[in-house]
Amino acid sequence: MAGTKKNPMPCQPGEERVKNFLEVALGYDEDVAINEAKRCIQCKNPKCVSGCPVGIEIPKFIEKIAEGDFQGAIDTLKEKNSLPAICGRVCPQEEQCEKVCIVGIKNEPVGIGRLERFAADWERKNRKEQSKISNTEGKKVAIVGSGPAGLTCAGELAKMGYQVTIFEAFHQAGGVLMYGIPEFRLPKEIVQEEINALLNLGVELKTNVVIGQTITIKELMEEEGYEAVFVGSGAGLPYFLNIPGENLNGVYSANEFLTRVNLMRAYLHPQWDTPVKVGKKVAVVGAGNVAMDAARTAKRLGAEDVYIVYRRSEDEMPARIEEIHHAKEEGIDFRLLTNPMEVLGNSEGWVTGLKCLKMELGEPDSSGRRRPVPIENSEFELDVDVVIIAIGQGPNPLIPRSTPELQTSKWGNITADESTGNTSMEGVFAGGDVVTGAATVIKAMGAGKNAAVAMDQYIKNK
Repeated sequence: MAGTKKNPMPCQPGEERVKNFLEVALGYDEDVAINEAKRCIQCKNPKCVSGCPVGIEIPKFIEKIAEGDFQGAIDTLKEKNSLPAICGRVCPQEEQCEKVCIVGIKNEPVGIGRLERFAADWERKNRKEQSKISNTEGKKVAIVGSGPAGLTCAGELAKMGYQVTIFEAFHQAGGVLMYGIPEFRLPKEIVQEEINALLNLGVELKTNVVIGQTITIKELMEEEGYEAVFVGSGAGLPYFLNIPGENLNGVYSANEFLTRVNLMRAYLHPQWDTPVKVGKKVAVVGAGNVAMDAARTAKRLGAEDVYIVYRRSEDEMPARIEEIHHAKEEGIDFRLLTNPMEVLGNSEGWVTGLKCLKMELGEPDSSGRRRPVPIENSEFELDVDVVIIAIGQGPNPLIPRSTPELQTSKWGNITADESTGNTSMEGVFAGGDVVTGAATVIKAMGAGKNAAVAMDQYIKNK
């Protein structure tokens, strides 16, 4: 009889993994995956499918695993999701497919994400050579950005027979999957393998091309002959607190800190001599997944004390429960109901501390979360020498500034139709974080998938 709880995910022990950047979660083996798959009751009207932004036939792929047909499981997954090994690791399943799992009404929901990861990892070990898809349409399309939205859009259009070119500003493809998520949560080898699978479809990748500077979107269409363009350039512009002292040496945005560690390979220190200062005492301001990533990375790079500083309580923290749990196991010190007021520094311009104010919770605000209220005369100083700001990021303004035909919101996001990605500029589509602001990998993929369908229709009706 199926258990009432998910099969536990094997993990590296906390005291060991803080000394390395190897993956924390180790994945199910075949027997455990089959056992977990048998917990699925194969609902006639499965709600989990509607809870998935790309509409994976979840009961079908789980049934295949339960039968031991792992190839059938990955084939089912790939009908709707071209990056399953990534999604199985970083999707917030507890807020999407697993949140509406019928089994979860009385027991723990089926471990859908863990099973997706299992099927994808099985395929990585047993992958057959993939044949290129011929360019039957004979028409060129351009993708700006190689994050999850761009990669998905590119893959879908390649499968339709288009000649697809991805333009990436960095020297390496993958976007936030490569520069934003640490090795211990999403190994770069896995991201690269899934990118390679897309390139094997015949997609061309051009790195070190900054659209809006090297070449504009208008030039791509009018001079280079691209029939349509998808913009999936993400949200790479970090937000700051706008408090005194944020210009001191030793203050990073989480974006800069993680990019230095991930793309410049500080995680391979001392083999790679990467210029990233990690102090003995580090404060990470924020409580989302990026904040957890930054805190856990600082710990692995040698920081002795790492604090999460957050102005609300744990109930309001936006990070995944699993990531919070892992951070606690690794010794991250949570300073909740604490609001930073000023970064303190010495005469040489380096960080020496963080002045904070204690908070209490008041009534819910417009976000539905209880509003933090300052407690009078509760100021105190946290002794730190590095501060990492992880409170979110917005779109880079380069493309909107260089493409005045594109309408943007007051926050600088490109305005696009939610279901098609259609923008105010004919032939230009957009999706992912550049439209919605920083969100999840799977939502960006859903936007890329929808846009590919709309681009195909647009080109055929020209």
